Amino acid sequence: MATFSNHSYPFSFNLQILIFLFFTAKPISSFALQNNPNFDPYISLFGDARVENGSSNVILTRSHAPSSGLLLLDKPFKFVGEPVSFSTEFTFSLSPGNADGLALVFVPNGFQARFTSQGSFGLFGENMYLGIEFDTQKDDKVGDFNANHIGIDINSLESIKVSNLSSSSMVLNNGEPLKSWVDYDSSSKLLQVRLSTFDSKRPFSPILTYSIDLLEMWGTKDVFVGIISTSINGSSFSNVYSWRFRVRHVLNSMHSLPANPHKDSDGFRTGKNKFCAFTFLAGLIFGTGCGALFAFVVLFMWAILVSRHSVFPVECQVSPEDFRYEMVDVVVEKDNQFDKN
Repeated sequence: MATFSNHSYPFSFNLQILIFLFFTAKPISSFALQNNPNFDPYISLFGDARVENGSSNVILTRSHAPSSGLLLLDKPFKFVGEPVSFSTEFTFSLSPGNADGLALVFVPNGFQARFTSQGSFGLFGENMYLGIEFDTQKDDKVGDFNANHIGIDINSLESIKVSNLSSSSMVLNNGEPLKSWVDYDSSSKLLQVRLSTFDSKRPFSPILTYSIDLLEMWGTKDVFVGIISTSINGSSFSNVYSWRFRVRHVLNSMHSLPANPHKDSDGFRTGKNKFCAFTFLAGLIFGTGCGALFAFVVLFMWAILVSRHSVFPVECQVSPEDFRYEMVDVVVEKDNQFDKN
């Protein structure tokens, strides 16, 4: 990471800076992306972030140095209450040059008012955040081993886990569009990061995983989600072409079940898995009906097979006159030969 040094200014100049930051901390536009199907609605642009000439993508940095831009979802969420999982996917590109890269950040309420171009990814002075950095600047002060890696940052710019993209023949800042998926499952407390080229499908295996309990980290605090990019010399640009974010609330009774990161139930970024008694009852009735139909078919076929192999006795009526008793006279004649003797 590249860091910026602090300088001493006269009081009047410091006052001018504070006034400038006060106005620049306000969103440039909260409706520029509402009609863009590639982005969630109600996204605010801060700093140097902008949409130029009616284009569909957002440019986060400018040609002057230093430059920082922030895309921020206006609606926060909490990890407290029902177990919360989330999934997000975004498409971006980083041009060659001396820049910090791009980061997906989870920050507390009020960050947008403090956002400035000070420090890497505008996080200088922040003491609570989760960041997934797509870093293109090697900073020995925070232990970066190269200028082409993905790292997970927790309350510090020194990554707690890093994936070297050079080993997978991927380059972050060659100007080509890339697509990333970041998923968190509250049941397994596992954070997963995937990355591929723009025209590739979602990879089966994540490029980076980390086990973390975000409920323990954030507690009852409101959490905002944003995409930040910074440039220290103004020679590079960061573009975001699409961004979708989904929150999934999982019922406690279903907490042990695996979450589906592709589930989206309400068309906005706070989709909930709706499992209600009506759905369960409908499924039970449908299953019972199918079982009854199957049993009826089996019994019907069995009856047909049995009837083909059964022999039924023929009933005969017997009248009393068919049987009678008669006296028969039996005459025994002796043989003449025996008489003569």
